[in-house]
Amino acid sequence: MPQDVRFELPFKTPVSEHLEFARERHLRWVWDMGLVRSQAGFEEYQSWDLPQAAARTYPYASPDDMVVLMNWFSLAFLFDDQFDAGRPDRADRIAEVARELIATPLRPTGTAPRVVCPITVAWAEVWSRLSDGMSLTWRTRFAASWGRFLVAHTEEVDLAARGLAGKLGLEEYAEFRRRTVGIHHSIDAGERSRGFEVPPQVQAHPLMVRMRDLAADTIGFMNDIHSFERERRRGDGHNLIAVLHRERDYSWEEAAAEAHRMTTDCLDAYLELEGRVPQMCDELALTTEQREHVQMGVEAIQHWINGNYEWALISGRYTASKEGPAALAELSGKGSLDDLLAV
Repeated sequence: MPQDVRFELPFKTPVSEHLEFARERHLRWVWDMGLVRSQAGFEEYQSWDLPQAAARTYPYASPDDMVVLMNWFSLAFLFDDQFDAGRPDRADRIAEVARELIATPLRPTGTAPRVVCPITVAWAEVWSRLSDGMSLTWRTRFAASWGRFLVAHTEEVDLAARGLAGKLGLEEYAEFRRRTVGIHHSIDAGERSRGFEVPPQVQAHPLMVRMRDLAADTIGFMNDIHSFERERRRGDGHNLIAVLHRERDYSWEEAAAEAHRMTTDCLDAYLELEGRVPQMCDELALTTEQREHVQMGVEAIQHWINGNYEWALISGRYTASKEGPAALAELSGKGSLDDLLAV
């Protein structure tokens, strides 16, 4: 049921014309890099259709850059599916790999990873391409957002390993979800996809800070709704519907309805702030070029809200009923068939 839940979005976003070109090259790269290690794992990965997610969220990227963005997309999703909450030793390995992923953007480009496994090797290659041509200011901002996202993931795994994942209160969960959804660095990548940068004074302005947070909340809650059945099967309590069900003693239907209302409220609040962007530009006395970059930055947020939503409605990653290897993986308590954290 939740994957079919619809939202009324006031903007539509395009899909990259380079989707099929990039998809073919991306899938070959995923296999060659060892990010899928079995035919069953490859079929499971293909069912997610991450190339379409990238094509919807970064619709104006060049053909070659679209391949880079698809390759980067795969890393966070595949890393997430390495989590096995029933194994405390797995939490330690995830933390070790996460520290390496965090460190990569802070080292000189091209530095070989010190913790070696398919995901760290792939990320070192992707970062050298993703950061190409961007300023130190952008690279630092992206690295900070990326780091917060990965730290939140290790905290999530640690909570699950200690049996505490399903015990966060609603307010605490909402703040935590804002970090685990990984939207801030994903919006940053929107600048890389079109070769521009939002001025630093705009990024630091309270209006833009709040807009990015509300976009993260909106997307995170939407994802919770669309992925609920999948996560419920896995016993994953890191989901807004599960938190509402537990904390407010709602039925599952009531919790889903309240999650939908909360998501819509976040979207409405975001849209209200978006309408104030011209006033912010006036306040900061931005040049014509800077205003154009701000508008492109706002479009990057819109692309993520709408593009992620459209992809989640059809992705096999969130399909409520599954057969075959993906279902077997989840029933066994693991998110993925292939171990990508070992050498």
